[in-house]
Parts: sequence; C-alpha cells; structure tokens
Amino acid sequence: MKDWTGNNNSVFKTLGSSAHAVEDRETYDFYATEPKALIELLKLEKFNSNIWECACGAGHLSEVLKNAGYNVRSSDIIDRGYSQELKDFLSIDVLEWDGDIITNPPYKYSEDFVRKALQIIPEGNKIALFMGIQFVEGKKRKYLFREAPPQTIYVSSSRLNCAKNGDFSKYSENSARCYAWYIWQKGYCGETILKWFN
Repeated sequence: MKDWTGNNNSVFKTLGSSAHAVEDRETYDFYATEPKALIELLKLEKFNSNIWECACGAGHLSEVLKNAGYNVRSSDIIDRGYSQELKDFLSIDVLEWDGDIITNPPYKYSEDFVRKALQIIPEGNKIALFMGIQFVEGKKRKYLFREAPPQTIYVSSSRLNCAKNGDFSKYSENSARCYAWYIWQKGYCGETILKWFN
C-alpha cells in the first residue's frame, strides 16, 4: 500500500530546495559534479584549448578536462586540496581570460557567475555551467536571458548526481534533481536551442 499523503515539504525536498532540504547545505555550496556529466558534454561541444574551472572543488571536472587534453586552470574560494589558486571568482579585478570557462557554480551565485564569466571572456568564447533545470525560471533571470541568451541548454535525460562535499558514496544513482548544461557563447543573440544528453 503506497502512502500518498507525504507532507508539506515533500515536493520541495524532491526538487532539492535548500529551504526544505533534509540536511543543511554545505557552507560554500560545494556539491561536486558527477564526472560523467562533463564526459558526455565533451562528446557534443568543442571548447577552447584553455579552460578555467573557477569553482573546482576537489577537481572532479578539472580532471575530466585534463584527461581530454585541455589546458586547465583550476581555482576555488576554498582550498579543498586541489586548487592551483585560492580565488573568489566573483571578486577578481576586471581582466580578460583568453579561453573558455566550465564549472558548476554555487547555486545561490549562479547568475553572478554567468555575468562575471561573460564579462571576462573574449567575443566568441564559451562558458558552460552545470546547474539545475530550475535555473531557466525566475522573474529576475528573465533579464539575463534577454540580454545574453544561452546558445544551447542540454538537459540530462537520465539523472546525474551532485555530491555534498564531493562524497559520492552517500548517493544512489537515482538523483531527485534534474540537471542541465547551459552553454553561452559571448556575442550570441539568437534563440536558445534545447537539446538532450546522457
């Protein structure tokens, strides 16, 4: 017999809402990306030979990129034993990064990461951010999407995991959240194309 009653928080917990999560969120929003997510993206998208992973955590994405032959710059606001540089990406002085940016940004600063990345990459270069599908909604973000629409959004057909503190041993293969790769190419002004991967 199934229990259909649930409770007031059940929907929010399924969606991964931080306000209704079963446990507290990691202080700096460190939720490591399952490497498979990037392995699959690299089958679909070509990137500049120079990549900056600016929220590298324990290096899960950086290692995938290195193994694929990219020159990888890895930084994070916290030293988790992997970063080449301790750096708050959002607080860096204005500069130009001659390459692309690929990362899974802290959820609450996702839009800030998009804007900062677009500010510092050259025209025609790309950023790829791994985020929940909920990023496509929200009154505030509609202005971002008008000013700088993503070129492509790749929605994961199968569920992928983001592990708190990089500990994937606590997670089953059946994540409750849906994730997507959001690809921006600086200067792109067309319609956003929706595709699927994984």
